[in-house]
Amino acid sequence: MRPIRPGQVAARFSALLCLWFALCLSALPALAQDDTDGLLAVTEAYKLSADTSTPGVVKLHWIIAPDYYLYRGRMKFKGGDGVSLGEAQLPDGEKHHDEYLGDVETYHHSIDASIPYTLAAGTTRLKLSVQYQGCHEVDPKICYPPNTEHLDLALPAGPVASSGTGNAFGAALGKLGAGSKTAPAGMDSAALPADQAFQFEALAKDRQHLLLRWTMPKGYYLYRDQTTLHLKDADGLTLAKPEWPAGVMHNDPHFGQTTVYFDQVELPVTIQGDTSGHQTLALEASFQGCQDGGLCYPMMTRALSIDLGSATPTSGMAAEPAPEMPPASVTAPALEVSLLSALLLALGGGLVLNLMPCVLPVLSIKAVGLLESGENPARRRKHALFYTAGVLCSFMLIGIGIVSLRSAGHALGWGAQLQQPLVVGVLACVMLAVGLSMSGVVQFGTSLGNVGNSLATRSGPAGDFFTGVLAVAVASPCTAPLMGTALAYAFAAPMLNALLVFFTLGVGLALPFLLIGFVPALARLLPRPGAWMETLKQVLAFPMYLTAVWLVWVLAHQRGADAVGLVLVAAVLLAMTLWWFERSRSRGGVSRALVALLALATLVPLYYLAHVPAPTAAAVAEDGVVAYTPEKLAELRKAGTPVFVDMTADWCVTCKANEHAVLDTDGFRDLLKRTGAVYMKGDWTDVNPTIAAFLQQYHSPGVPLYVVFPKDGGDGKKLPTVLTSSLVESALTRAAGTPVAASP
Repeated sequence: MRPIRPGQVAARFSALLCLWFALCLSALPALAQDDTDGLLAVTEAYKLSADTSTPGVVKLHWIIAPDYYLYRGRMKFKGGDGVSLGEAQLPDGEKHHDEYLGDVETYHHSIDASIPYTLAAGTTRLKLSVQYQGCHEVDPKICYPPNTEHLDLALPAGPVASSGTGNAFGAALGKLGAGSKTAPAGMDSAALPADQAFQFEALAKDRQHLLLRWTMPKGYYLYRDQTTLHLKDADGLTLAKPEWPAGVMHNDPHFGQTTVYFDQVELPVTIQGDTSGHQTLALEASFQGCQDGGLCYPMMTRALSIDLGSATPTSGMAAEPAPEMPPASVTAPALEVSLLSALLLALGGGLVLNLMPCVLPVLSIKAVGLLESGENPARRRKHALFYTAGVLCSFMLIGIGIVSLRSAGHALGWGAQLQQPLVVGVLACVMLAVGLSMSGVVQFGTSLGNVGNSLATRSGPAGDFFTGVLAVAVASPCTAPLMGTALAYAFAAPMLNALLVFFTLGVGLALPFLLIGFVPALARLLPRPGAWMETLKQVLAFPMYLTAVWLVWVLAHQRGADAVGLVLVAAVLLAMTLWWFERSRSRGGVSRALVALLALATLVPLYYLAHVPAPTAAAVAEDGVVAYTPEKLAELRKAGTPVFVDMTADWCVTCKANEHAVLDTDGFRDLLKRTGAVYMKGDWTDVNPTIAAFLQQYHSPGVPLYVVFPKDGGDGKKLPTVLTSSLVESALTRAAGTPVAASP
């Protein structure tokens, strides 16, 4: 019998151990002992009892046997049919460092927990699942697997309501009341009248666009999917599909997974059809909401008459008029550009896009491919053609998506896909994978071996095509000079003209590599291939890692620390997948199956990342910066104050470059003081329909957008996407009516 080499055994055992930790996160390591005599059954070691005598609260009590303990962090609670659980109230445990779990809290002797709950109408029993896990701390030292007990408890007499111990975060995670299509009997006497609980108003921003607004007091929320809108007696006019902002996901016993809104929600709606024959519109809105704690209102219907000739909001109740929106009389540059001019601008913008910092990391991949081609003209042309195909297909898909959705009333713009945390997380993982490939951790069908003899390396058509797709994906946070006007034209032009603009942008981005591939004189300028290219390839991996870090930073601003933790877990699992993929090339089917399992495990944290709610806490205002709201802008303009409005996003590289070069400098702050202007900033990092409406009003395809409003109340002046200090100084001094300071 041929002996098994120790190295093979160790490698396979370590791989199985890694897979166990990655896929079985709920399993605790236990100290294996042969002698388990004397151990209690899990339900004897941890005796659980429940008390439902307090309406709206279930109290749990564990009696823990001597020499046993429970982990605080391993307790989980889940409501049964018709039961929504709030956040469990647990006492602090004894803190110590666990050999396997790190810093933990444990309970000895006994533990009491209380959990608020709400019930759907018709629920007669309180059903819930309680999971816990603990260990025996003396010989034999062993940990039990997680144990789940299913409780079926009688309800107390009297109405059941929430204990009120939850907060907004707890509500977002399942503490919300169960929705019902009719108000349940015995509604809380403290509940507000429907008109006060759900204030509704509508504003005509212009003759084709409405802005609807619901305002709820603290502790009330509105259902998104129970809302319907339609126009009455409006011949030929319809409403486009509303562009709802991101809300809070809620698992409702009647409606399932649904989206709700707290505090206030603003909804832009586009009117489809010719409104020239209508001075007013009759809007009818039906919607439903609940008081936090499970008490729901019946379906409400409000009928409003909206004056298309003014910006005065109307509502179904007595309310103060909201401040007017920014003036709509803005010159639309998109409408003043011909198709030929837009195509020339798109070609130039695509060329300049090659020099933008967001695209350079991916272009390094293409540069390596061209250098690998050496003096082989056919290979150079193949590289260039497949890369160009990837660029053009990606631009066309983006163009079709954006133009189609915007024509349907959705407020999308260039780079708006990076408002989705899942897209940002996936891109970060892709950048990491590409960097690991360039560092030599994994090779996707490529080899740089024997470079000195014959450079037989090629990434293949699929690799070249993917590089083009990736270049467009990372180019979306950038808006190059000339490109903004072309995109603005595309968003306002007919579908065919718009697609021509996107196609020409792709041609501009791919043109340098097309020229190198098909013009021998340019190809001869490339350095000769050699062994130095392996080092170059590894060095160029570091811009890819930095791009992944930047994307994680963007994600932190969008969804906070939880999202960062999830994407880092996905990155570790991805690195493990690629590492084992490389090691499994010469191994059997079991090793390849482990690669597939690890790849599936990588998707799990990304799935949860897509469901992380947006932070509800207001961002801390920067020193000397006013957060953008239409009301505040109207107030400043009414007071005769010049205003510099900056619409930006954390994922917008052009925005950050302008801030570093101009807007975050002492010179700009001195200019604001000298002109008496206010610096107002709007953050479009996440979905924000109010900012989207402002961008649409000024015909901007996305961010950055800079608008300077003069103190005399005139129309705002839109500035170029790439700023200079002299340009900003000239615009602000004119807006303030002050002379330009002489240069020293």
